[in-house]
Amino acid sequence: MKEKTKFVCGECGYETVKWMGCCPMCGSWNTLVEVSAAPEKRSTHSAGGTSSRAVTLGSVSENDTVRVTTGIGEFDRVLGGGVVVGSTVLIGGDPGIGKSTLIMQAAGNLKKTGGVIYVSGEESKAQLKLRAVRCGVDSELLIMTETSMDAVESEVDRIKPRFLIIDSIQTMVNRELNNAAGSVTQIREATTALTRIAKQNGCAIFIIGHVTKEGALAGPRMLEHMVDTVLYFEGDRHDSLRLLRAVKNRFGSTNEIGIFEMCRDGMKEVENPAGLFVSGGNDIGCAVTCIMEGNRPILVEIQSLLSTSAFANARRMAAGMDTNRLMLLLAVLERRGGLRVSDKDVYTNAVGGIRIDDRGADLAITLAVAGSIFDRPLPEGTVVIGEIGLTGEIRPVDRLYNRVAECARLGYRRAIVPFIPSLKNFDGIEVHFVKYLRDAFLLLGEADANSR
Repeated sequence: MKEKTKFVCGECGYETVKWMGCCPMCGSWNTLVEVSAAPEKRSTHSAGGTSSRAVTLGSVSENDTVRVTTGIGEFDRVLGGGVVVGSTVLIGGDPGIGKSTLIMQAAGNLKKTGGVIYVSGEESKAQLKLRAVRCGVDSELLIMTETSMDAVESEVDRIKPRFLIIDSIQTMVNRELNNAAGSVTQIREATTALTRIAKQNGCAIFIIGHVTKEGALAGPRMLEHMVDTVLYFEGDRHDSLRLLRAVKNRFGSTNEIGIFEMCRDGMKEVENPAGLFVSGGNDIGCAVTCIMEGNRPILVEIQSLLSTSAFANARRMAAGMDTNRLMLLLAVLERRGGLRVSDKDVYTNAVGGIRIDDRGADLAITLAVAGSIFDRPLPEGTVVIGEIGLTGEIRPVDRLYNRVAECARLGYRRAIVPFIPSLKNFDGIEVHFVKYLRDAFLLLGEADANSR
């Protein structure tokens, strides 16, 4: 008898009996894969643990949410002050970016506050020991090479650890299911089991996940909904800097960022990122801005390069920033600033591999491009901050005072910012106010933007 099959979407888990090019649930293309439609045997336990009764909010103690520091300050910053006991933390990132190294170091520190089990489905015990020795982790750390969720649950029931590490979720399988490891069903079932373990045993669980070539976590989209915290480890494998960013955190802010440097003996914290994302030069097509990552102001240098396009449609390439935002700024630059860029290829880059989502960098990006057109650099020691509107106006940004104060502390002598009366008497730095994009061109030494 022919085995029955079905098609499951790899993004959202939608199921159908026939193949479709586009998933009707999430709209993703070419994500439906064929799997066995045999009845699935599921655990009799519920995902949330044992049954409970409804209680009033007043009867719940805030002390029930206990945080434990990982011993890595930048990691704790992104988590919101430490990992919450009984929570599930999902960490994704490109291969070789340093996810396992960071978690191995955290495991070594967490062992001092309670039992830790490091479960790897990808490496042997010898490989785990080599990494642990390189990172200076205590040899008493418990490690386990296993892919069966049943075996992991049995070991957790036996040892009762306070922390559990899974490396990676794509390798974990439920032997009762016929699906291959890494399939939508296996990932869903493994995550459900881990969530149950965390809630029932008060065990904090770190889950390492692979990412697709688009940079999204591999597996069903519901994976991110099932866990408490989702972190992304970013950076260029050819560079030593790494950024840890939260995109979901039920116990803290998602605006914080952790900065690390990959060294021979593991990840090193970068507590003072001043100068990491600035080359220090005063070149044509460059502008320095100050962005906010959570409560931390960070100076970033924007570089731009323009060339005459050899194609009918000019190219726009942005490294470290949103390409759509760049195209919008170029449209404003041409329509409101009077500088023609429609026939030029435009390339922009954020130094150091950092990704910029702060609108306060708009003016710096635009002036960097304008500087390339004018073939003239900004005055030395100048920092540029401001959001640009569609009419060409320069709009105020959040925490402008903190940004300018950080620039003054780092020795910058001049700031080009939106008009805010409270900054008129700022000490330590000369503040230039601009209301429109054309006003900023005057500070490039070009009195008439239309002359070019």
